[in-house]
Amino acid sequence: MPDTFTPTDTLSNACALSPELAARAAEMEEVRRLPADLAAKMARAGLFRMVTPKSFGGLELTPREIVEAVEAVATANASAGWCAMIGATTALNAAYMEPATASAIYSDPDIITGGVFAPMGKAVDQGDHYRVSGRWQWGSGSANCTWLCGGCTVWENGEMKRLPSGAPDARMMVFPASEATLLDTWHVMGLKGTGSGDFEVKDIIVPKAQSVSLMVDQPYETGGLFKFPAFGLLSLGVSSVALGNARGALDAFAALATTKKSQGSSKTLAERQTMQADFAKCEAAWRAARAYLFDEIDQTWAVATGEGAIPMERRAALRMACTHMTRTGADICRTLYDLGGGAALFESSDLQRRFRDSHAITQHIVTAPSTWELTGRILFGLPTDGGMV
Repeated sequence: MPDTFTPTDTLSNACALSPELAARAAEMEEVRRLPADLAAKMARAGLFRMVTPKSFGGLELTPREIVEAVEAVATANASAGWCAMIGATTALNAAYMEPATASAIYSDPDIITGGVFAPMGKAVDQGDHYRVSGRWQWGSGSANCTWLCGGCTVWENGEMKRLPSGAPDARMMVFPASEATLLDTWHVMGLKGTGSGDFEVKDIIVPKAQSVSLMVDQPYETGGLFKFPAFGLLSLGVSSVALGNARGALDAFAALATTKKSQGSSKTLAERQTMQADFAKCEAAWRAARAYLFDEIDQTWAVATGEGAIPMERRAALRMACTHMTRTGADICRTLYDLGGGAALFESSDLQRRFRDSHAITQHIVTAPSTWELTGRILFGLPTDGGMV
C-alpha cells in the first residue's frame, strides 16, 4: 500500500508511522541500524526535512513542532526517534551555506543527512578548498545518508588556526557519503538500532563553500528557526527523544500492570496501592518535565522571532530544561523497569529496551551532567564562554 503522508503535517505522519516503528524495534536492535525501507518512509514523511529551510523545499518548522514530531517517533521507537533527530538537525548546515551551494545539496526532497559536530577531523586549508581526513564516532544513521558532515580543526602552513578567543578554529565539512568509509563499531547496550558507528575519510577535497561554523558564521537564512540557538536546537533534539522514550515506558508499564499479577497475589500490579502511587509519581514527573521544556522553548522562540540577539541567560535556561528532561526521562525509565519486576528483564519486554535507551541518551554531551556546571556558572553571574550555550 502506498504511503498517504501529508507533506506538511509531520506530526500526523509520525503518528501514522508509529505502529510499524514500534513493531520493528526488536528487528532494529538485531541489525543495529535503521532499515533502509523505514528510513525511506521517514524521509517521505518529512521527518528529515523539519529543519531544512523553506528556500530549499524544506519544512522549516518551529522548535515546538520539531520536538512534538520527534517525541511521537521516539514514543514508538527511541532509535528511530534518534535517527529522525540527527537527520533533521544536521540539515541546519543548509542555512549557513551560500544559497547556490545549499540548494545543490538540500533541495532533493528525499535527502538524508547525518554527521558529527565534534572536531575529530583535520582540514588543511588549500586555497578554495580543504583537504580533509578524519574519523568520527557516533555517526547515527550514516548508512542511510546521502551526505555526511564532520567537524574538523582547520590547519594552515602546518599550524592549527585559532579564533581570537584562542579556541581552535573548527568547521563542519559537508561531503558525499560515498566518500566516507563506514566502520562496524556500533556494539552497544542502548539505542542499538541507530547505527551510530564510526565513519572515516582520507584526503578528500571539500570546497570551502561546503564548510560551516555554527559558532562563527552567520546564517544566510533569516527565519526565526535560524536565530534560535544552534546548540539549543541540538539539545532539544536529544531531550525530545528522551521525552518520547519515557512516554513509551509509561505506556508499556501501564499495559503490563493491568494484566500482571505478582507471584502468590490475586491482584494485578495496577490494583496495588504502592504501584499506583509510584506510577502516578512517574507520570507527574514526566508531565512536569515536559511542561518545563515547552515553556522554555516558547520563551526562547519569542525572543528568536523578535528583534535582537538571544541573551546567554535565555540560551542557558533552555539548555537547563533540556538536560532536566533527559535526566528525568532516564529516572522514570529506571523506576518503571524496577516496578516491572522479573517480567521487565526479558528481551520481549519494552521496559528493558526503554531502560537501556534512556541511559544511552544521557551520554550525549549536550545534555550530560557538565551542562549543569555550565548553566550554573551563568546563574551565579560568573564569567562564562557562551559560545557553546
